[in-house]
Amino acid sequence: MITDCSMEAGNYLASALFSIESISVYQFRNYLQKSWSFSDRIVGITGLNGSGKTNLLDAIYFLCFTKSYFQRSDALIVHHGAHGFRLEGRFDREGNPFQIAAVFRETGKKEFRVNEQPCEKMADHIGNFPAVMIAPDDVQIITNGSEERRRFMDALFSQVDHQYLLQLMLYNKLLQQRNSLLKQIAETRQQQFDLLEVIDQQMAIPAAYVHSKRKEFLKDLLELVRDRYCSIAGENYDLQLFYDSALLQIDFPQLLQQNRNRDIYSQRTNAGIHRDDIGIILGDKPFRQTASQGQRKSLLFAFKLAEFNMLKQFKGFSPLLLLDDVFEKLDEKRMLNLLKEVCIQNDGQVFVTDTHQGRIAGIFQKLGVSFQEIATQKE
Repeated sequence: MITDCSMEAGNYLASALFSIESISVYQFRNYLQKSWSFSDRIVGITGLNGSGKTNLLDAIYFLCFTKSYFQRSDALIVHHGAHGFRLEGRFDREGNPFQIAAVFRETGKKEFRVNEQPCEKMADHIGNFPAVMIAPDDVQIITNGSEERRRFMDALFSQVDHQYLLQLMLYNKLLQQRNSLLKQIAETRQQQFDLLEVIDQQMAIPAAYVHSKRKEFLKDLLELVRDRYCSIAGENYDLQLFYDSALLQIDFPQLLQQNRNRDIYSQRTNAGIHRDDIGIILGDKPFRQTASQGQRKSLLFAFKLAEFNMLKQFKGFSPLLLLDDVFEKLDEKRMLNLLKEVCIQNDGQVFVTDTHQGRIAGIFQKLGVSFQEIATQKE
């Protein structure tokens, strides 16, 4: 069903420089076989919990990122009782058509094709079809430890700079080798310091690149987060955001040398870019200790909108925006502020899920935007 609330808003799919026009899924999550076509720039997906709203968003995300947003194992997103799955989507990017197909086989092998051409390395696909997902559990970016904020940084910066992704992958591979060697040194009591020194030297190059790019990108990103936070919350707060990294005070080789004895004792690498964080202070105290639920949710959306805007700046067009169950997470004032920015001030394609059909229609009527409504049903 397509609901047209404002012809003047210009919310047709053709107005987006990057969009997905259709998608089909086979043996993916709760869907045995299903297909959808998208005619409007703004798409509202409604249905009861468990009907597959989130799974539709995840299928779109998978085609953009070669992986699920919610599961690290591809085997866990195969339809119950089936062996493997297939996804296929038709995209348009700046007037050029792209057919993307993903297959996960019974053997555990994953294959990707873009316009019938095989993608030899999954990493080469990242960043070509940018997307931003906002889901309920994303609040962990604000409330949990540094790993969640690093994951956020890496997912964004890997789409902006392909070399960042390659250097990060190399660093993580070497980090695993170093940790294995540290464990071996502790267990065998053989001082293999020459080999440890070789790995340390190899790690220094990707570590320096990743650190320099995080420092460069975060300068602009965190400023965007501050602006979006005040816009969504509707108030000005004393919010401080900063890049927290040991490499701001000492270079990487010195850092490893300084921590070598500690690393050998603990059998793991205790310092490096894999310990970086984004510091968040509200007033003069850590944000997650003092912020209200509303402030935490506002900051989460601020981070995600900053991610969206940074991708738009670097790519020259808006990424897909996938909003899962956001109506349950913000009050009406904050929600209107959020949707006003993403649906009116933004020219990209937006997908929004909600359990209440009337609520989603009412919100878009208040904003004066047209949208396509898709109803999912439990199968």
